[in-house]
Amino acid sequence: MKVFITKYALTKGIYQVEARRVVGTIDMLEIPTARGTMSQYLHGLDWHITHESAVMKAEAMRRKKIASLKKQLSKLEEMKFE
Repeated sequence: MKVFITKYALTKGIYQVEARRVVGTIDMLEIPTARGTMSQYLHGLDWHITHESAVMKAEAMRRKKIASLKKQLSKLEEMKFE
């Protein structure tokens, strides 16, 4: 099945891959590698069936990261060295 991966959305963007569900689980996927080495496994909200839900997740990740960086910047600006 084709899925959209958001695990690395803030560094690699959203990308589409062919994957299969792991037997016995609802939210785990296996993505076989091209060279037949170890497969990649994804859980929960790291993958999406529709592009729209993947974009929504990536936007939420982006907003959360921006808020975190603003908080970090604020702490750095308040820092004083004597």
